[in-house]
Amino acid sequence: MLWSAARWSVAFFLVFPAAAADLELRYGAMERIIAEQLFTQDGRRYVRGTAAAKCQFAYLEAPHIGAENGRLRIVARFSGRSALDVFGRCVGMGDSFDLTILASPVSRKNSVAMDDVSVTTVKDSYYIRRVRSALTQAFAKDFKMDVADQAKKLLEQPRENATYKQELAGFNLTGVRVTPEALVLEVEFKLVVK
Repeated sequence: MLWSAARWSVAFFLVFPAAAADLELRYGAMERIIAEQLFTQDGRRYVRGTAAAKCQFAYLEAPHIGAENGRLRIVARFSGRSALDVFGRCVGMGDSFDLTILASPVSRKNSVAMDDVSVTTVKDSYYIRRVRSALTQAFAKDFKMDVADQAKKLLEQPRENATYKQELAGFNLTGVRVTPEALVLEVEFKLVVK
């Protein structure tokens, strides 16, 4: 009797694979994760140069995340300068302005990446057009939010007074959706309790 029940259980799990789970990543939490992973230098994300570069730098700061027409919307402040140091003064182009990045989040290697990126600004100039073009390419190519590491930290956190440990033994990000309140991550994972 035990053998046939065990055989039936194995057959049941083979016929009906585990369903995917949805993890809702609210935009406030996402802002904190992005700030922790990407905006690490005094709340800034340098996309060119460093804080020490007086005349050749570009950075984003104060990101706010939301949704717009089924796409992820990031509003941030850009400050940059592309100038030469002439006797201690910067001579060349530079500006500070607010910008909006719209993108379609996708799953790539257990990370959230961005496709179909567009950058818009209220102001316009030759310098701002160059910045928009560079940020569009850089954001599509370089932006990556590692979800597997965050899930591991969250799911393996020790519980107070627990006599067991949990271990994330498998994780697969299968899809990403944008909702008005959150980024929804479609995941499959295996949690082992020891």
